[in-house]
Amino acid sequence: MTAYLGGSAFQTVMDNPITAYRQLVQQYAKDLKGNTVDPKVAVTEARAVFYAHPVSASLSGVGPRLVGVGFKRIPKFGILLGISFFIGDAEPGVIAAFGASIGSAFFINPIRMIEKQQRAYYKQTGTSKPITEILKESASQSFRPLFRGTVPLMGHSLASALLGLVGQPKLQKWVQREMHDKFGFGRSVSGLIASSIVSPIYVFVTNPLSRLEVIMQTSSIQKKSIGVGEAIGQVIEDSKKFGLRGVFRGQGIGIAKAIVSLTLFHEGRLFLQDGFKGYNERNGYIPEKASAH
Repeated sequence: MTAYLGGSAFQTVMDNPITAYRQLVQQYAKDLKGNTVDPKVAVTEARAVFYAHPVSASLSGVGPRLVGVGFKRIPKFGILLGISFFIGDAEPGVIAAFGASIGSAFFINPIRMIEKQQRAYYKQTGTSKPITEILKESASQSFRPLFRGTVPLMGHSLASALLGLVGQPKLQKWVQREMHDKFGFGRSVSGLIASSIVSPIYVFVTNPLSRLEVIMQTSSIQKKSIGVGEAIGQVIEDSKKFGLRGVFRGQGIGIAKAIVSLTLFHEGRLFLQDGFKGYNERNGYIPEKASAH
């Protein structure tokens, strides 16, 4: 569990600029008047925010995300590893991934909502929205706004668990075996290759869900919430105007983010696992027979 959390913290800090940029590319699908704009215009506006505020934009949302490493990762990984243990799987499988995606969504969603709200008003204010202000606005509605976007998040979490936590490690082992035997590649390179294979599939599946989350979570807390049906309607309207470019806004940056995130997470996790294992072996906490395997 500690290795999973450490890997998540490392990944969170390193990929935050890409995460922030992708949100803005998707959020700016509409201008301030509510008109749907060309994806190229949205990309230009997202870049303008980063050019004007490179440091604050890159760090926006990293605080809630780091808090979320514990607050949302512990339930997710706890359920994932717990189900795997009880059903006797040596490694997390489909059943564990499904249980983790549903059970952890209500812990994860408030963090994601706060994170996205922090970045939602850069175009208007040029700065991150304070967390205290977000919580105060949510408190006036019994914190219900913090659960906007929970339904698409469940689908997103399921795809993430299946492809990221289950598929990538298994694929990495196969790639590592093949690449090491044929080309002598090590774990890091094989991990990057495995992530590069998994990531386009993951982003293709989750990008529309990510769009729904952004639409539902970046609207004003003080105004009427946008439901799943209305969010889907906005994506359909986007597709009618701009075709697949409208549906898959942020796809390219999403693939880059997924490759970087998956690789950083698993490299951080494996680094810590190796460190803990080495420490236990040096101090005799692992029986000699077990350490030989």
